[in-house]
Amino acid sequence: MAFSGIGIVAGEHLTDAVRRAGADHVEPSISGNLVVQGDDGWHRNEAYAGERFGSFALFVPPDLPLLTGEPAVVDGYFQAVLPIIASVAEPGAKIVFGSGTARTAPEGMSDADARARFARVVRVARDTAREHDLRIVLEPLNRSETNLIHTIDQAVRFLDEFALDGVGVVADLFHVQAESESFDVVRAHGDRIGHVHLSDRDREAPGTGDWPWREFLRAVQDGGYRGSVSLECHWPDDAEPAMTTALAEVRAAVVAG
Repeated sequence: MAFSGIGIVAGEHLTDAVRRAGADHVEPSISGNLVVQGDDGWHRNEAYAGERFGSFALFVPPDLPLLTGEPAVVDGYFQAVLPIIASVAEPGAKIVFGSGTARTAPEGMSDADARARFARVVRVARDTAREHDLRIVLEPLNRSETNLIHTIDQAVRFLDEFALDGVGVVADLFHVQAESESFDVVRAHGDRIGHVHLSDRDREAPGTGDWPWREFLRAVQDGGYRGSVSLECHWPDDAEPAMTTALAEVRAAVVAG
């Protein structure tokens, strides 16, 4: 198997540990980490000044209701935050759009209405991101995290239904397993995958549980994906040794695959 890099999703407090562990990249979280809110609006965490990253996670804060909030407020968030992200982004960097709480439809809203409202939000995010040479990738989230778009197959059909071209889909093993989605679906939609998140059972590090993460990586590559893979895991207090071991496990599987 061949991917462009194996990295780790991390907040500021783990950035140095990720690098010392030998990751090819760090994937910073956005909400409450890279981007913080002050009395006068959104600001960059200056710990990231001068840095450059190829992907970002945790895009929208949970207290910003994307489907029921005022469109001007929702759009204003993207207009304020995406330039901040761009200031520390590599050209064409990917932004993972999961944000399950923010995108959850309230009780009584029809699925059709929720999908249409979310499509408008994704379109605004995509178009605003493009202005800053950034790319939105939509993450399916399992039903314990949101009631809207749970699987890779659903994400592809949603993007096609609303002609949201240029938006890739995130293949995250945690959600694929939670929804019992077949790896055949991963292979079939390989050309639509824009980013990959990897973990073992319950977001533990690869190699510490019994999930078929090696088979998942093979399915991703069988579908044609050759981009970056980010480990999105829970780490112990002494994170660096666990990160080093996990990266070695994944790289060994990639070489052997």
